[in-house]
Amino acid sequence: MASTHELSQAAHDRLSTELNDLTSRGRLEIAEKIEAARELGDLKENGDYHAAKDEQGKMEARIGQIAGILEDAVVVGSDGPSDVVRTGVSVSLRYEDDDEVDRYLYGSIEEQGGDLDVVSPTSPLGETLAGKRVGDTVSFTAPNGNEINVKIVAIDG
Repeated sequence: MASTHELSQAAHDRLSTELNDLTSRGRLEIAEKIEAARELGDLKENGDYHAAKDEQGKMEARIGQIAGILEDAVVVGSDGPSDVVRTGVSVSLRYEDDDEVDRYLYGSIEEQGGDLDVVSPTSPLGETLAGKRVGDTVSFTAPNGNEINVKIVAIDG
């Protein structure tokens, strides 16, 4: 069974719009570039043709990626509690023995729309943050095996 992707409504809408744009305007533009490059002659030594085909491959990969995400997407509402860590919120954390506060977006990488780093719900930190509130301290094991304690300082919906 495929894993589900939790997305906010805004992220779902943004991905749907991107997919629609890539499968319509994007494919048409790439076809035009490939056709124009073909008219230049010998395809073996035609840099424009190879660049257009490379661009087409990357675009088709992105189309497949977005389609896969949307196929398994579960839209989580913004109507949940505003003081709980959940998909689509930004969370401010203070690591143990550190005075600085780091702010992250909690959710899928596809949620990212600004300049915040993303904490995935499936990451070690993300799993321990889910459902927690401001003031809670959580512990998780980092990939290097170290146990890390983090205090939730703020949650912004």
